Amino acid sequence: MEAIGLLVTLEARAGKEADAEAFLKSAQPLALNEKATLKWYAIKIGAGKFGIFDTFANEAGRNAHLTGEIAKALGARANEGLGPTNCSRLPRRSKKWRSLHTHP
Repeated sequence: MEAIGLLVTLEARAGKEADAEAFLKSAQPLALNEKATLKWYAIKIGAGKFGIFDTFANEAGRNAHLTGEIAKALGARANEGLGPTNCSRLPRRSKKWRSLHTHP
C-alpha cells in the first residue's frame, strides 16, 4: 500500500531538453525493476523543467530508491546538464500529495 512519496523537480540546461526527456524515458524500466517503488511517474512541467513522482510503502523502500540505479544515473548526468532543483519527501497526508490524488 502506498504510504509515502517522493517529488523531485529537475531542470535541463538550454539545449539539453531532448537528452533529459530521453533519460527519463530510459529510467522507466529501472523503476519497474525496483520492488519497493510502487508507482513512478515522469512528467514534463515546461520548457526544460521536468518532475518525477514516486510512491512507496515505507521509508526503507524510499531510501532504496534514493540510492538505486535511477539516482546513480541522475547523479552521473549532473555535469551533462540535468540536475534536481528540489527533492521533497512526502508523507501520506501531505497537501501536495493529496492534491495530486484528487485531480484526474
